[in-house]
Amino acid sequence: MQEAECGMGHYDRRDVFKCVLVLRGANELHYATRSYLIDRPALVFTNRLVPFSWEPIEGSVEQEGYIVAFTEPFLHSAMRGVSLKESVLYRVDGNPVYYLDAEQQRYLSEVFARMRRDFNTDYAHQDDVLRNQLSLLVHEAARLQPARPYPAVATNSAERVTNLFLSLLDIQFPVTKEYHEPLLKNAQDYADRLAVHVNSLNRAVKQVTGKPTTAHIADRLTSEAKLLLHHTDWPVGDIADRLGFEYATYFHRFFKQHTGTTPLAFRQAA
Repeated sequence: MQEAECGMGHYDRRDVFKCVLVLRGANELHYATRSYLIDRPALVFTNRLVPFSWEPIEGSVEQEGYIVAFTEPFLHSAMRGVSLKESVLYRVDGNPVYYLDAEQQRYLSEVFARMRRDFNTDYAHQDDVLRNQLSLLVHEAARLQPARPYPAVATNSAERVTNLFLSLLDIQFPVTKEYHEPLLKNAQDYADRLAVHVNSLNRAVKQVTGKPTTAHIADRLTSEAKLLLHHTDWPVGDIADRLGFEYATYFHRFFKQHTGTTPLAFRQAA
């Protein structure tokens, strides 16, 4: 957690959720296929599983505010089992931006200031206090009126959808033992995450890259499988599981189809 007056870009970890309190400065938030003008105090929720980017407005005053980053397991007990990924704050078709009036701005500034203060103490139950404060932010947002996006301006909508798809594909990797988020497995999964029809996604990706969506997914899975076989000692079954294959036999078949060899033979040759 840190006070803003800094760039508000992506965190590398895809399991990190962010809540940003914007107090000063003007930005455009591009969130999947929608865009928001944030030119006033606002509460903003983002997660890397929904592709997004911040673009400061040229000539705007210096950025100021607060940002808190956390994982879902950290907040889980305070949310009574509610999945953040399925909440309206973090879904691709949800509401990530909430404009604030003066009273709401003052109240939420106090909440963030308390979190910063509590974060810097050695209180034995510090995590519980922070969880309660984060939960308060989430529930407070539920009472606010969400901002309305404006249609994203793009000279080529196919390029925009393709860039979002490639960004989301990239976010799925690298695979680690610590990260248990199921991978998006097929074109329909990616279309659902981007809130577009799967036919529109396939058509855009093929038009822009010359390759089908399924080919991009398969190429990236194959590349990641090779890295894991070469650089880790994980059992082949564990690698198959981490890459989203229900059974190791499915992974064997996939790997041989795309490389001409079996996972074990590739590992031994490497």
